[in-house]
Amino acid sequence: MTFLRHFHFLKVTSVPTLFWSSPKPLTIRPPLISVIMLIIGLALFGLGEALLIAAGIGVSPWSVLAQGFNQIFDLSIGQATFIISVVVLTLWIPLKQTPGMGTVLNIIIISLVLDLSLPYLPQPDPLALQVIQVAIGVFITGIGSGIYLIAKLGPGPRDGLMTGLQRLTQFPIAWIRSSIEITVVIFGWSLGGVVGIGTLCFALGIGPSMALAMFCFQRYFGK
Repeated sequence: MTFLRHFHFLKVTSVPTLFWSSPKPLTIRPPLISVIMLIIGLALFGLGEALLIAAGIGVSPWSVLAQGFNQIFDLSIGQATFIISVVVLTLWIPLKQTPGMGTVLNIIIISLVLDLSLPYLPQPDPLALQVIQVAIGVFITGIGSGIYLIAKLGPGPRDGLMTGLQRLTQFPIAWIRSSIEITVVIFGWSLGGVVGIGTLCFALGIGPSMALAMFCFQRYFGK
């Protein structure tokens, strides 16, 4: 317990409201700063995912799940990802989550950044450098998640599931996100998805890195 006292960010239980937060997710005229920060956050999220893929030692948990669906239903990764996103969105109904601009842009911007950045990212051979690149990718993904969620223009399907479950259970965000990622990894692996070191690092690190980003933003930009 004494050790955990030095890691206050692990106790974060809600998405903070800061200067770039939109008053409501469903609006046709959101604040410009909210839109700008939403795009920046999603771009960082996509870059973090791309760094993970380029490292070559395991994809993110949701990509593992998509690979598993591909093995069973003979779908492309894109088709499997689309179906998974639709299924996750249906889980929003009992959680009373509200979609918004960010929910749609999540899919578009992250996909574009992945395609545009992957050809230019390093693909190291030494395992040590691969692990370092994975760690950087997870950290950047966490920062991007924090920025775009704080914009409050609607979370993506996966993040909406996280925030909905957090509100329902009142457990810390780091715990909720890590639990979701680990569950998805296990399910995806059982269906035939490929798991690597990068997958484990992402599953265990995305929750704490996101919580750390929100904690720092709240501390330095909060009123």
